[in-house]
Amino acid sequence: MTGSGTARPLDPERGTLDKAAGENFPVAPFFLPRAWRTDLMAVYGFARLVDDIGDGDLAPGGADARLLGVSPREAEDRLVLLDAFEADLRRVFDATPRHPLLRRLQPTVRRCSLTPEPFLGLIAANRQDQLVGRYETYDDLLAYCELSANPVGRLVLAVTGTSTPERIRRSDMICTALQIVEHLQDVAEDLARDRVYLPAADMKRFHVQEADLATTSAGASVRALIAYEAQRARDLLNEGAPLVGSVHGRLKLLLAGFVAGGRAAVDAIAAAEYDVLPGPPKPGKVRLLREVGVTLRGEG
Repeated sequence: MTGSGTARPLDPERGTLDKAAGENFPVAPFFLPRAWRTDLMAVYGFARLVDDIGDGDLAPGGADARLLGVSPREAEDRLVLLDAFEADLRRVFDATPRHPLLRRLQPTVRRCSLTPEPFLGLIAANRQDQLVGRYETYDDLLAYCELSANPVGRLVLAVTGTSTPERIRRSDMICTALQIVEHLQDVAEDLARDRVYLPAADMKRFHVQEADLATTSAGASVRALIAYEAQRARDLLNEGAPLVGSVHGRLKLLLAGFVAGGRAAVDAIAAAEYDVLPGPPKPGKVRLLREVGVTLRGEG
């Protein structure tokens, strides 16, 4: 899972939550009921922190490790930190967690009757990042997204009390698409972490070598590959978008923001002519708002 690549401030809780503004999609926008905003930010804090652990983006000084009971000697071992984080997560359900972000999560878990499974999936994805750096097929990548992305959408539905099997199915498509888009934006950053989320079979099909991803500008083969994967993400967003029309009120606007954020990011990648290597193409606010309008008018 990709992170921002920047160190977090010394306040572990505040520094993590401040990253919400940099995401491709709105995390807990102002128009939602206050209780939903509180719960969604608590879920975001968990998801962002586990990504920061997995990506090695924790603030220097070891505050998070100390909070999790990890010794300074082991504070650089991400697997040890993830194990400690999982142990603290389990305290959310039956005791008092050590980390302030998990203490913040505990009332949300109780109020919304959340189960451990989606949280454990996100931890498992970050464990996998420490052990697996390449994916042979698109199906392999989808299995990773089942852990790394889909639990987030399921948690949003659970927090808002709107989970149904069909909504979960559509949500999974949207979340997987958002994860793929993030991977496309961050090809260069991920390669620097020795991770490649472009399926090896697709790279072979488009005659792309890993060395081609390490340049400052993408050649024709890399651009063709990125365009192919971007279309896959767009198709998933379109398949998942009927989720927006299945709900009402402010939740509808929130989910439209998720879909629009993904679509706008794909459009930004296309506007960069699929050259993602100089840096992540990001959509502007005007493009994002336009996509929200399109998504709402079409109800997906």
